[in-house]
Amino acid sequence: MLAEQKSLIQRIMDKGVKQPQFDSETDPDFRPHKVTLKQIWKKYGTFYLMLLPAIIFFLVFSYWPMTGIILAFRDFTFTSGMYGEGWVGLEYFTDFFSHRETPMYIRNTLIVSSIKLFLYLPFPILLALMFNEINKPKLRSVYQSISYLPYFISWVVVIGIMNRLFAPDTGLMNILLANLGITDGSTFWAMENSFFYPAIFGSYLWKNIGWDSIIYFAAIMGISASLYEAAVIDGANRLKQTWHITLPGIRSTIVILFILSLGSILTAGFDQVYLMQNPGNYAVSETIDTYIVKTGLEQAKYGPATAVGLVQGVAGLILTLIVNKVADKFDSAVW
Repeated sequence: MLAEQKSLIQRIMDKGVKQPQFDSETDPDFRPHKVTLKQIWKKYGTFYLMLLPAIIFFLVFSYWPMTGIILAFRDFTFTSGMYGEGWVGLEYFTDFFSHRETPMYIRNTLIVSSIKLFLYLPFPILLALMFNEINKPKLRSVYQSISYLPYFISWVVVIGIMNRLFAPDTGLMNILLANLGITDGSTFWAMENSFFYPAIFGSYLWKNIGWDSIIYFAAIMGISASLYEAAVIDGANRLKQTWHITLPGIRSTIVILFILSLGSILTAGFDQVYLMQNPGNYAVSETIDTYIVKTGLEQAKYGPATAVGLVQGVAGLILTLIVNKVADKFDSAVW
């Protein structure tokens, strides 16, 4: 009897037991249960209401303005309505790319963007690594708070402070150089082309390094402590732990943020550049962003400004897709 039961159990395990299938083919009276909208609303209605303000916000301030892209192909006047009248085709695009100063706009934009994207990239990572080496949490919190504060200062204030520091005769830098006998203290640094890019990098670094280090530090905190313990047992010092554990542990975070930043490669940052721009450094400070604002707002040429802005967006999208495809081969893609 026992042998028969074991044999039966073995046959069941080998063949499996098929569950009865109920569908319209096997049972003519079978009707699948359909969830009604009323049932969905009753169960999730509160969450949909909470989500409604965010949906309205993005529809009004993100998606609806995107319909204005049509101005890149239409003739706009103040009497033609919001979307202009008459089609102009690719006229605005050809005018921009045939303009004699367009290469200068693109060159300056790429230089400023590269400074903020490539040259700046290691510094928040290094700051996050430094925070990770501080063993006292309260002391670390103090240093982090100090590094975050500049981020909340307006670019107007930051550029104003920088202009006072480098002002001719009365600026702290000129006074110091004059006392050292290097210059006579009358140099107008803000008008110098050679001063513009270092000033862009220095002010951007001072303002954003602390804030941008937050996500890297959070990624470091997510690395398992057992990895460091195993490394200590193997005799690895702090430098080797950082190189073989910490940096590989946050590699995906670095790649993802880098890919997302590439979308703005043709956006050099309007506020900072525009506030630092003057007739002396025009040749190195006029970017696509400043050109769009001057063309669209100061000259009221909304069609050409929209066309150039569309070029920015499309170029950023294509570059992001290409880099994300490459990163996908290393399992670090965004999607």
